[in-house]
Amino acid sequence: MTDPLSDMIQLLRPRAVVSKGISGAGAWAVRYGAFGHPGFCAVTEGSCRLAVEGETPVVLEQGDFVLLPATPAFTMSGFAPSAAQRIDPGKMAPLDREIRYGRQDGPPDLRQIGGWFTFGSPDAALLVALLPRMIHVRAAPRLAQLVALLGEEAARDEIGRDLILGRLVEILMVEALRAAPASGAQPGLLRGLADSRIAAALRGLHGDLQRPWTVVELASKAGMSRSAFFERFTRNVGLRPMEYLLAWRMAVAKDLLRGGRLTLDEVAGRIGYGSASTFSTAFSRHVGLPPGRFMRSAAAALA
Repeated sequence: MTDPLSDMIQLLRPRAVVSKGISGAGAWAVRYGAFGHPGFCAVTEGSCRLAVEGETPVVLEQGDFVLLPATPAFTMSGFAPSAAQRIDPGKMAPLDREIRYGRQDGPPDLRQIGGWFTFGSPDAALLVALLPRMIHVRAAPRLAQLVALLGEEAARDEIGRDLILGRLVEILMVEALRAAPASGAQPGLLRGLADSRIAAALRGLHGDLQRPWTVVELASKAGMSRSAFFERFTRNVGLRPMEYLLAWRMAVAKDLLRGGRLTLDEVAGRIGYGSASTFSTAFSRHVGLPPGRFMRSAAAALA
């Protein structure tokens, strides 16, 4: 069965993991500036407060996991009042030892493994916009184990390290999104997949991108009338059905063009366009430059 979530994660190409241990004791608070890259943490001991910009503050407890696909500014703190220490995440050097906030001696009130990674896709912003801004999963032992494995592998300098890290972070994202609460989620892919009727249409679309889909055909996949499907899809996913189809086709087209192994006719056929000229017109309108020039620019950037 086609899995739209796996399709998206593979297209995002998560990689380049940085991971470190963090602990806090007594009165402490840290304020991280907006980072943009995806960040994560798993609490292994104790608890703390987390206030992510634009989200309701939460208390993180032992076993909890958090993923921020685009890491906005956030504050993490203990429970005693404290002025926040400001940190620029872009200037933080990778550390081989645990970071300690607050009281430096004695047992910590909190211990966690935190880190961040990057997306290899230049179209990450478009795809990340379809994911929740913050994913908080309570009592998540599988995710905590994955974070621990990431930390161990990131600290090693052995052959195959980057490949293993890439696979582990893909699995981490799938597990996190699978475990994320769908109720109350903002419009996006996760909320769309939580609706069985919309999910049926999404799986159909992703599974047969070559098909010349219409709203009526997608509504039929969902077992709904056209008008009811259009309203429900837009409300749950945050894009109109044809907008989503176009965005996904263009993201896949860019990925194929970067590979440089297919002709324009082959790329057009794989994403549902009858000819290279029709595809080129749509691509130029959506991306802002013709597919041939895009392919050459991508090859030059890679070189």
